[in-house]
Amino acid sequence: MRGKTLSTRLTRSLFGALLAVVPLAAQQAGAASKIARVGPIVMTVSDLQRSVDFYSRVLTFQKVSDTERSGEQTDELYGIPGAHIHVVEMKLGKESIELLQFENVAERPIPADALSNDLSFQHIAIIVSDMDKAYRVLRQNRVEHVSPYPQTLPAWNRNAAGIKAFYFKDPDGHPLEILQFPPDKGDAEWHGLSAIFLGIDHTAIVVSDTDASLAFYRDLLGMRVAGESDNYGDEQEHLNNVFGAHLRITSLRASSGPGIELLEYIAPRNGKPASKDSKPTDIAHHETVVELSSLGGVGEVAPAKFTLVSTPADGAELPFHATSAELVSDPDGHVLLAVQQ
Repeated sequence: MRGKTLSTRLTRSLFGALLAVVPLAAQQAGAASKIARVGPIVMTVSDLQRSVDFYSRVLTFQKVSDTERSGEQTDELYGIPGAHIHVVEMKLGKESIELLQFENVAERPIPADALSNDLSFQHIAIIVSDMDKAYRVLRQNRVEHVSPYPQTLPAWNRNAAGIKAFYFKDPDGHPLEILQFPPDKGDAEWHGLSAIFLGIDHTAIVVSDTDASLAFYRDLLGMRVAGESDNYGDEQEHLNNVFGAHLRITSLRASSGPGIELLEYIAPRNGKPASKDSKPTDIAHHETVVELSSLGGVGEVAPAKFTLVSTPADGAELPFHATSAELVSDPDGHVLLAVQQ
C-alpha cells in the first residue's frame, strides 16, 4: 500500500516539540495553507438506505446526489486496496453532509461505551427554529437520547445564555445535536425562518488541548476564532451526559461553510483517546472537508504536524472536483479531507 494509514500517529512529545514553530511556519506558507471553505461533513455508515431515510424523513435533509467511487486514486486516498464506496450527499439549507458506505469491507461499529468527552467525539450541530417542535419530532421517531431532554444554557453564562440544545444519535450511533439560538445569538440566517430544521451551524470535536488545536486550525490553516465560552453546571452535565462536565469551547470559522467547534473538557479529563488503528471503514469515521488554496504548501510547512494518512492523489476520480486531495488528521486524530480545486 503506497499511502499511510490512519494508524500513523504523532507521539505527544514530538507534537509538543513542533508546536512552538507551527505559527511561524504557517506565516511563511502565506495563503498556501488558508481554508477557502469548510464542508461537507462526511460520515461512514453501515446501511446507506437506512441513513438516507433517517436524515431525509426525520431531519428533512434533501438528497442531492447518489454516486459511487472506486479506482486507483480512491484506493490511494483511503489507503484501502479495491475500495468501492457508495456515496450520497444530503443537504439541509445551505450546508450538506456526505454518507459513505464501503462495499464488501468489514465495518467496525461505534463502541457501545463511547462518551461525549472521548477524544474521538465529533458531531454536527443542526439549527432548529423551535426546540419544542424539533424535540417532538425526534421523540416521535424514537431516536436514541444522549441528553435526557433539551437544555437551556443559564443566564449567568453570557456567551451562551439562552441557547437551547439537545444531543441524540442517528441509527449508527453518530452523535448529533439540535440547537436553537435566542434572538441575540447566532447568524442572522438562523432567525425568522418557518421550517423546523434549518441547516448545519458547525461540527464539534473534542480536543485535549485548545491551544494545540488553535496552532493547527487557526495558525496553520488560517481559520478565525469567532467565539469562546466557558460552560459548566447542571445544564452542561445533562446536555453532554457527562457528570461534572466543564468545557472550554472555541468556535472557528472559515470564509464559508459550517464552523469547527473545539470542545476541551477541563473536567473530567478521563475521555478515551482516539483509536490508534482507526480506519475510514469504521462507522465512527468522520471527515471534515476543507478546501485549501494549496495542499503542497501545508505539507511543506509541517509534514510531521500533519499526520499523513495517504499520499496526495491527483486526477478526475477525486471527490468534489478536486485536482488534489489528501486525508490528514489534527493533533487529536480528527480527520480532514483536504482538497485543492
